[in-house]
Amino acid sequence: MELLLLALGGCTGVDVISILKKKRQHVTDYRIEVSGERRDEFPKRFTKLMVKHIVRGRKVTEQAVARAIELSETKYCSVAATLRSGVEIVTSYEIIEDEQTEAAA
Repeated sequence: MELLLLALGGCTGVDVISILKKKRQHVTDYRIEVSGERRDEFPKRFTKLMVKHIVRGRKVTEQAVARAIELSETKYCSVAATLRSGVEIVTSYEIIEDEQTEAAA
């Protein structure tokens, strides 16, 4: 069951970071937290999956992150498309402004 969560996180993560790079967003770190709720009865399948995208960067726009996630969920991520018919997938994101300044050469 943990591998299913990893597959969802990996699939959407590759999409999102690729889209953000194409949008020329300056991402310095990117993490995904994936968790799920399961039924108490057998088979103890997932009933709800939560995916949180944590993007750190310089001047990363909320619009770019939201659109990248939307495209992954609705168009590109085959894992999400496979799971969506039987499981509620709830997505959120957090953008952290990276305050680090680049050292002068």
